[in-house]
Amino acid sequence: MKEFIFSILDFLSGLGYFGIALGLMIEIIPSEIVLGYGGYMISQGKIGWVGAVIAGTIGGTLAQLFLYWAGYYGGRPFLEKYGKYVLIKKKHIDIAELWFRKYGAGVIFSARFIPVVRHAISIPAGIAKMSAMKFTLYTVAAIIPWTILFLYLGKILGKNWADIKEFAQPYVMPIIIGALIVGVIYFLYQKTRKTTD
Repeated sequence: MKEFIFSILDFLSGLGYFGIALGLMIEIIPSEIVLGYGGYMISQGKIGWVGAVIAGTIGGTLAQLFLYWAGYYGGRPFLEKYGKYVLIKKKHIDIAELWFRKYGAGVIFSARFIPVVRHAISIPAGIAKMSAMKFTLYTVAAIIPWTILFLYLGKILGKNWADIKEFAQPYVMPIIIGALIVGVIYFLYQKTRKTTD
């Protein structure tokens, strides 16, 4: 499996910025690894920092828009049947749907930083026919810091970029906690607003 990942990354690295965007769009390899490798490419002077952030943001957003559109036009039956091809299982959809129903649209931002629901949260947003503009804004707002973090960590690690998951743990946990706090604040704000209307 490791050799397979390395061979894909090697191919993508030859495509430069487009390779980063494509790697995030096709979702075969976790975004942390694609971005970590992108950070390594920055450290080697193969690509620039700003271009990598832009490519990462575009690729990550398009990947989520594909899932949103699949939910919007195909609904849950379609995703339960074909989701496995993009590594999304029924239990992921169940959890994401529960979160979306419970916390509303704001969860699109906060869930981006939480494992398991991170990718699947786009599906109930599509099923619920959430505004595409609103969905995209929340998604981009979350993807930009995620992209910057993992590109930066990959740059620091240099040729040890493959250890990024372990290296990222102390950085990711505070982000998860922060995202949950933001999600709770948004939920309470929406609840208060509904009771005052």
